[in-house]
Amino acid sequence: MPDDSGQLKLASGQEVGFAAKENELAVAHWVFAHQQQAGLGTNTLPSSQAFYLPLVGSQGSVGVLGIRPADRERLEVHDQRQLLETFANQIAGAIERDQLAAQVQAVLVQAETERLRSSLLSSVSHDLRTPLAVITGASSSLLESADAFDPRTRRELYQTIYDDGKRLSRLVDNLLDMTRIESGGVKIDKQWQFIEELLGSALHRMSKPLAGREVTTHVPRELTLVPLDDVLIEQVLLNLLENAEKYTPPASPIEITARQQGEVVVIEVADRGPGLPPGEEEQIFEKFFRGRAAATDGRPGAGLGLAICRAIVAAHGGQIWAENRAGGGATFGFSLPLEGSPPPLAPEPEPIGEAAAE
Repeated sequence: MPDDSGQLKLASGQEVGFAAKENELAVAHWVFAHQQQAGLGTNTLPSSQAFYLPLVGSQGSVGVLGIRPADRERLEVHDQRQLLETFANQIAGAIERDQLAAQVQAVLVQAETERLRSSLLSSVSHDLRTPLAVITGASSSLLESADAFDPRTRRELYQTIYDDGKRLSRLVDNLLDMTRIESGGVKIDKQWQFIEELLGSALHRMSKPLAGREVTTHVPRELTLVPLDDVLIEQVLLNLLENAEKYTPPASPIEITARQQGEVVVIEVADRGPGLPPGEEEQIFEKFFRGRAAATDGRPGAGLGLAICRAIVAAHGGQIWAENRAGGGATFGFSLPLEGSPPPLAPEPEPIGEAAAE
């Protein structure tokens, strides 16, 4: 079969000695170029050791089939020659279909790469430009006329610089996380962790953005230890909580629940926001996808948070989903497999009290 440069290379049958000989390869090249049979049993280059048939598809030659029969007289039987030609046609068709499938796949990959590149440039350039402009404007005002501002205004400018700096840092972290996950650079280190402590840590880190909201958690007493990578799953919880905070009314409640369901543990973050538009339940987990509501109201975001959640949960062997709630709002949930047996918990210490006298 031809390589990328158009030169014939042995595709199979490496153990066949005649295929490696230079003069036999020359016969194969002639057959490939002229799309005619040649070699043993033909009038063209009959001194060859093998009989060569062109493998011709609908778009031209795709290769050459060389056969060295144990009995050369069988090549002179018309039915045998016709049978070989039928085989050659079938092989050529199969090769051509495989090549066309590979070409289609390459085109799809290239188109997807271009789409992702365009989405990345569009999202990142906007999300970088906006906070940079805010930081530049606020810091410039402080540098040029800090004395003209009262303490409250100065503090507001400092806070603006800090908030937008954090936003930039978050964007860069998401980009780096997505790159590490897709390149296989993130290794899952599963350890038995207390689910309540994990939820508490995530809520503590989100305490400022969630200030003023009613946040409730529901974790059954029997659900204690779960095998997971606490750093990565906490990142999933942070992204889901941030998503709920960003796309719901400021005073609306958020509910976090955890439960065992068969051989998995299910964790859900539910809100009372506008819910999900029909058809976006799966799309929102794609890279750089931003829902219609987010795209039209100017909310910041590169569309990476939920994609990172899906990648982390998938690396744990779990699943993630989103659905609308009855009564309004949306629920984002994910499952993690319960594998193995948890270590025994240390018994709680006996309470210290007064000794009873006998």
